[in-house]
This record gives sequence, C-alpha cells and structure tokens, in this order.
Amino acid sequence: MVKIRIRRHSLPVRIAHWVNAAAFVLLLASGLQIFNAHPALYWGQKSDFDRPWVAMTPSGSADGRLIGVTEVAGRRFDTTNLLGVSDGQARGFPAWATLPSYRSLAEGRRWHFAMAWLFAINGALYLLWTFLSGHLFRDLWPTREQSRPRHIFKDILDHARLRFPKGEEARRYNVIQKWAYLAVILVLLPLMVLTGLCMSPGFNAVAPWLVEAFGGRQSARTIHFLSASGLVLFFLVHLSLVALSGLWNNLRSMVTGRYAIEVGE
Repeated sequence: MVKIRIRRHSLPVRIAHWVNAAAFVLLLASGLQIFNAHPALYWGQKSDFDRPWVAMTPSGSADGRLIGVTEVAGRRFDTTNLLGVSDGQARGFPAWATLPSYRSLAEGRRWHFAMAWLFAINGALYLLWTFLSGHLFRDLWPTREQSRPRHIFKDILDHARLRFPKGEEARRYNVIQKWAYLAVILVLLPLMVLTGLCMSPGFNAVAPWLVEAFGGRQSARTIHFLSASGLVLFFLVHLSLVALSGLWNNLRSMVTGRYAIEVGE
C-alpha cells in the first residue's frame, strides 16, 4: 500500500467552511446573550407567559438556595450551574457561553446582527457556487447505488462501529455524510436565516407573509432556536468524527485541499 494525496476540497469550499464556522460560533454566543434577556420560548404570534414551551428560570429551594429550573413542555428539571442559575446568579445560559460574557443585550445584538450578515452572504455565495459549479449534485447528492437500503444500512453500521472509509472509498463522501451536509446546507442554514428575518420589525413590514408562514413571530423564534440547536449538534458530532477518523489529515484537507489515502501498488 502506498499513500497518495488527492484533491478533496476546492478553494471556495474551504473559504466558505472557515468563514461559516467562525461566523456561527460568534452568532451562537451572541444569540445566547439575546436569549438570556427573556429565556423562554413559545408557539404562536404572541408570548404566553403562563404557558412557555421552554423556560429557564431561578427558583428557591427548601434550604433557601437559588436553584436553576428548566421547563420543557411542562416538565421541570433542576439545571443549577448550567441553565437558569449559574455562579449564584439568575441567567438562562452561563457567562462562558455568551458574547459578551457580562449582561448586555445591546452588545449581544450588535455582534449578532453583524455576524448574521456575514453568515447569510457567505451562505448565499456558497449555495450559488454549488449550483453553478455542479458541486451539489456531483459531490453532495447521494448516487443511486448509495441510496439503496443495503448500502445505507452498511454505512450506518460502519459509523456506529467507528469504521471509516479507507482507500478508494475515502475519495468521496459516504451517504451519511451527504445526508448530514445536505440537511445543514438546504434545511438548517436557510431556516436560521429566514426565521432570523422574521424577528426583524423592518423586514416584517416588508414581508409580513414570512412571519405568517412560520406560524407567528414566537413560533419563528422557537424554530430559530431549534435550528441553532440542530447546528450545534451537527458541529459536535462533526468535530468528534474529524478527530476519530484522522485529525491531521482532515484538518490539512480543509486548509490545503489535499487529503491522504492509501491505495494498492
């Protein structure tokens, strides 16, 4: 077996990847700062303070301590030092997770709106490039063979056993990777942008139909939060698999575009 380096990621993909990663981290941290101003989620057009779908609140314990309580669909959980209360103070999310770390809705909004433009423009340019270059259907869309149940089951089993593609199979994405990337690119990211626009009073005046399409302003805010949570989950799984399948090789491919594989002589 000999090692060769193949071209894995083009320059536009690498640029979009790193810009998107940086923008998302700052968007998430500043978004949690904004969320902390009112750490509750609702469905519909208006807030129903008596019936939140999710709420993070402080509460007094029997021994007089301040504890954090997170309520999800009517179920209450003690989440002290993580959600509801951290460092003895009432906070939805702790200081280490927000931008800025101190309480400032104004600063959080400035960071969030600035990064939102970068995130949206970068995403739009990347989507345009994937269509025009053929990258979407050539590299990301599952082939007929990959879409067969037998092939799908094998890939799921291989991932569960942490068996990663080797040799020629590593030249292209497997069906699990393709599904994950398509879900992010075509579902979660557009949802993030569209629901974010729904929370802009200026945009609401121009396109009130968008808010209605999402079932109301509070529903859009909830979907925005859930989309962000989905992206965080993808981000954590992605980083774990990058490390487990070859950290240096994967990082190099996203910096230089070259990925090393082993092939028979």
